[in-house]
Amino acid sequence: MTELTILLVDDHPVVREGYRRLLERIPGYKVVAEAHDAASAYQAYQKTKPDVVVMDLSLPGIGGIEALRHIRQWDRAARILIFTMHSGAGFALKAFEAGAAGYVTKGSDAAELVSSIAVVARGGRAMSDDVAQEIAAERLARPNSPLDELSPRETEILRLVASGWSDEEVAASLHLSLKTVRNYHYQIKAKVGARTDAHLVWLAIGMGLVQAEPPSGLGTAGPPR
Repeated sequence: MTELTILLVDDHPVVREGYRRLLERIPGYKVVAEAHDAASAYQAYQKTKPDVVVMDLSLPGIGGIEALRHIRQWDRAARILIFTMHSGAGFALKAFEAGAAGYVTKGSDAAELVSSIAVVARGGRAMSDDVAQEIAAERLARPNSPLDELSPRETEILRLVASGWSDEEVAASLHLSLKTVRNYHYQIKAKVGARTDAHLVWLAIGMGLVQAEPPSGLGTAGPPR
């Protein structure tokens, strides 16, 4: 039986260890490398050329969408399965637009992750049931989302800006000129209809790209779930 090689990308070592143990109990599955951020994921992919990348979206610095784009630019045949806590339709659609072959949430059964890896490795497309339902509900309730107007790169820049990054920091992290980032910033505001950067942050929260944080001094406890 041919061995199916996997690259795990998640910023939490304990999480990676847990999924490594899970996957390596499956006959024929082998985790050949791990990475904790976009840069190390790209380097690990170049070094090991795995059959499937299992990648979280919530990575330090530039996120999984940008890491996905970077790997796919280097290898158009890369098979990448997003495995994340984000079940929102916006994130899932942008991941597929950037070249993901699958999208499974961490709330799914372990069996769904295992079967999705197999589907992606065969060249298919996989999606967990909760994500499929979110996408269907999103399209029925709001046929035209502001995110539809943004490219995956614009979506990532919006996420970074809304997270408090300056244009200079975005430019350095994405290896773009400051002028290019400022042009992106202006275009994003125009596309989503934001009048100010504060309005841009508010829209990004509504799209599910970033989470609203409580004001300083009020603690971290959010509203009842």
